[in-house]
Amino acid sequence: MKKYLICLSLITLALASCDTKKTEVTNTQESTQFQVDYESYTLENGLTVILHKDSSDPVVAVALTAHVGSAREKEGRTGFAHLFEHLLFLESENLGKGGLDKMSARVGGSGANGSTNRDRTNYFQTVPNDALEKMIWAEADKLGYFINTVTEPVLAKEKQVVKNEKRQSYDNRPYGHQSYVIHKNLYPKDHPYNWQVIGSLEDLQNATLADVKEFYNRWYVPNNVTLTIAGDFDTAEAKEWINKYFGEIPKGEEVTPIEKRIPVLTETKNLYYEDNFARLPQLTMTWPAAAEYTKDSYALEVLANYLSNGKKAPLNTVLVDDLQIASNPSLRYSGSELSGEITLSVRANAGVDLDSVQIGIEKAFSEFEKNGIADLDLERIKATQETRFYNSLSSVLGKGFQLAQYQIFAGNPGYINDDLKQIQSVTVEDVKAVYKTYIKNKNYITTSFVPKGEAVLALANAIPAEVEEEQIVNGAEETFDPSLVAEYDRTPSSFDRSIEPEYGKTPQLKVPDVWMDDLENGLKIYGIENTEVPLVNFSFTIEGGLLTEASTKGGVANLTAGLLTKGTQSKTTAELEEALDLLGASIFLRTGQEATTLTGITLARNFDKTMSLVSEILVQPRWDSTEFELEKKKILTRLEQQKGDPGSIADLVFAKAVYGKDHVLAKNNLGTTESVKALQLKDLKDYYATLVPNLTRIEVVGNLGKAKIVATLDKVLQNWKSKEITISKPQINQHIEKPIIYFLDVPNAKQSQLRFGYLALAANDPDYLPAQMMNYRLGGGGFASELTQMLRETKGYTYGVRSRFEGSALPGPFMISSGVRSNVTAESTQLVRNIMNAYAEDFNEKDLELTKGYFLKSGARNFETPSAKLVYLDEIATLNFKPDYILKQQETIKNITLPEIKALAKEYADPSKLIYVIVGDAKTQLKKVQDMGLEVQLVDENLELQMPLKK
Repeated sequence: MKKYLICLSLITLALASCDTKKTEVTNTQESTQFQVDYESYTLENGLTVILHKDSSDPVVAVALTAHVGSAREKEGRTGFAHLFEHLLFLESENLGKGGLDKMSARVGGSGANGSTNRDRTNYFQTVPNDALEKMIWAEADKLGYFINTVTEPVLAKEKQVVKNEKRQSYDNRPYGHQSYVIHKNLYPKDHPYNWQVIGSLEDLQNATLADVKEFYNRWYVPNNVTLTIAGDFDTAEAKEWINKYFGEIPKGEEVTPIEKRIPVLTETKNLYYEDNFARLPQLTMTWPAAAEYTKDSYALEVLANYLSNGKKAPLNTVLVDDLQIASNPSLRYSGSELSGEITLSVRANAGVDLDSVQIGIEKAFSEFEKNGIADLDLERIKATQETRFYNSLSSVLGKGFQLAQYQIFAGNPGYINDDLKQIQSVTVEDVKAVYKTYIKNKNYITTSFVPKGEAVLALANAIPAEVEEEQIVNGAEETFDPSLVAEYDRTPSSFDRSIEPEYGKTPQLKVPDVWMDDLENGLKIYGIENTEVPLVNFSFTIEGGLLTEASTKGGVANLTAGLLTKGTQSKTTAELEEALDLLGASIFLRTGQEATTLTGITLARNFDKTMSLVSEILVQPRWDSTEFELEKKKILTRLEQQKGDPGSIADLVFAKAVYGKDHVLAKNNLGTTESVKALQLKDLKDYYATLVPNLTRIEVVGNLGKAKIVATLDKVLQNWKSKEITISKPQINQHIEKPIIYFLDVPNAKQSQLRFGYLALAANDPDYLPAQMMNYRLGGGGFASELTQMLRETKGYTYGVRSRFEGSALPGPFMISSGVRSNVTAESTQLVRNIMNAYAEDFNEKDLELTKGYFLKSGARNFETPSAKLVYLDEIATLNFKPDYILKQQETIKNITLPEIKALAKEYADPSKLIYVIVGDAKTQLKKVQDMGLEVQLVDENLELQMPLKK
């Protein structure tokens, strides 16, 4: 987990331990109190416990963090830490098979999840607070009553799941092997950061049951684990339960800290790789650096931000503005426990020689060496860090994560005090010093990842990088019997742990108070006051989007949105960015099918100034011709990147297959290469004329009241004049007469991307909520769903699969999506069909009870974060719902019957209605797909028929 850097300019902060102190933030500009109380203690067996109370919502987050990541692995047995992240969700002695995942569905949890990095593994979820004892019981079962349930078949199956994750995240995507190449060359062979967290396919395959048990018994012990509970709970009860369920788990061997070890490079290494999926050349330079929570780490964060983020950043000025050979250079510092890295990555424009990129980088560095960083730039970076800090604490889970992070890697949750002091003390001289210490004239690792057949674009004198490529062999994976029931001895306990704790007091659904108002220009405002953090989140939604694009001007809406943030009549791009940063504000504009949306976040004390800038963006655009050409190049680069990403290809083709390839909703919102090249500045100005306040709604969630918000908006937006604009709603009536499979060939793809579906329901259709309930057990319930249980847990075909309804104010598709390993493409497709065919008949009362329980109980989490509240306001505004619609939906959930669900399944989970899109390796998989007996067409991205492959 990346630490959150904290800058609270003119703010003092004190964080409490288990004494009576509290975290207090006092803003001298405006009286504000912000508190994060916590209590920390240690059980006799060494388990560290951190408790944080937050009663704003009837929910509680529980996180179990083990101080073990890939750095604790042995060479030749890599990937074990991440493998355990998977295994611990499968079964434990007292939860039974499916363990925490099944319980999460029953209690209305956010879905049990976990993550692994080099130095720690965590397990977490947020649940209604009546399930807290259940969660403590379950987490204790994983820590002390789990390892006996891991058998040979369990291990064999989960190996396949993890290998599928590796294919999806690394092997089957552009630049996916880059981190492997960098770390193999940056760190010596005996350094624990030499290998990837996910491990190698060979090591995973070779893992034995004995290896796995040895790893667990060494690292999954109370004295190497931190339990964090944050939310609405009774402290005395929580302590009693923690002691009951965790207290008798025996302490393990002492865990000796690993010494920090920053690698020393004796030479610069220059490597290249021809990437099967990349469409653009990418140059990456990596320097070894200080570990996290060391003095230099703070200045390195500022340095990375300054050099690459924003219009004024030297790397942007040289590479994007002056040379115009790249669109988004990125420099970042990433700190880990033992060492850190400074990584500069530049994805160049098509056909650009990476030698010219390196020359540009050297020029940017030279500019920095000459000019340094100004005091004002240091202050604006610190202001954005303040907002980021508050935002990281906007959920109980976020607060829990932060407290555990400080406990494990800084030795004390209260390190937040020292962390803050280090951030506040960073000076201009510090930033210059770390540049000289870690970058200037220092050796580094450089990689040139270039498209297949374009090695000429790599840096001069680069040598080929060694990358392990998996071969696609049908029937190559080992088999396992998922029906076998594990037999094992139970771990002794002083009480019967097989009895699941009862629910606590049922939480009451807290529906936020929603206020509404209108301005004279027709703009509608929807708001919720939220006092948990001193921030305001906001969203301006302007109806139109792709629907108001001229058919010959594809991409004009998206390009207009991008250009609107590139300055105003009184501010250049750099001046606008600087003004926003100094306020701790960030703003994003994007275009979708039905609307253009401006979203943002700011410190509550700066809401009025931020809205003044938003008004300038919307009412006084700059229309800078140079910025127009740069934005155009950026979009053309993104379009080129999409062509190399199988997932993006699948999504775009599915839209064409479902709506019809010429339908407005089937268009890529970026446009096409040809349409974007043809766009002129006048086209953007014509489209801008359709962005009017009487088609706009604003949703605001934050630490301000209605009067302040309305008065501010009325003042700053009074010059945004209304205008009559007609938006034509598209006809949506695409139906298929019989199932059809569209197959797109991506040679040597390690996975096949599957997108199956058809046009279904609008979100305000009376059937929409019942259909979502029907889909929960099919594919909408994560690990509780049939698709996941069969394709992932039983067969090991995929890392993940889900089904969903995507309706809005317009009818949207029902879609099943997954990435499956290449050699089971046809098998996965047929298995989906089989599951759907039997679904209506197989759905039973137990399934209905589970589904109702989830939908009713998960309502406690509906409004926990500012983003969740914004979604709630958006549904009210978009779908014309009343604020109490949640309560009415609860009645629908309670009253739905089994025959109604079965009828919905027959109507909406019918495989004969599906359009099938498969993006994969035709050479090895097309014939197997054709043998399924459905009509199969080999097509390109525009659904144009391709010549059949030669046999």
